Amino acid sequence: MTKDKMAMVMKDLQEREIYMREEGQKEYAHDDNDAFANFRRVAEATGLNMQEVLFVYLLKHIDGISAYVKGHRSQRESVMGRIIDARVYLALFAGMLAEEEIERDTVRVDPDIK
Repeated sequence: MTKDKMAMVMKDLQEREIYMREEGQKEYAHDDNDAFANFRRVAEATGLNMQEVLFVYLLKHIDGISAYVKGHRSQRESVMGRIIDARVYLALFAGMLAEEEIERDTVRVDPDIK
């Protein structure tokens, strides 16, 4: 694949990721102001913390991707859907980390990341 075509793939994934996060916010969070409302509720109900809840959700998709890589092609959700969901969960995890830094007043900006 050429560099330009890969850039197009990444742009498409990013657009789909944004759409899925916004749809997930409506479906799961039930709160337009709290991106992590679902994780907070599940954490409280299970005794896990929000990041542990997110990790369990993420692992479901990683497990499906792993099954695909190992040759299991008949899954209820497409591998591309699982990749997008995994990317959304990783972005949400980054948001949780940023929220922690904001709460500790230690927000860092990495000058190497543009």
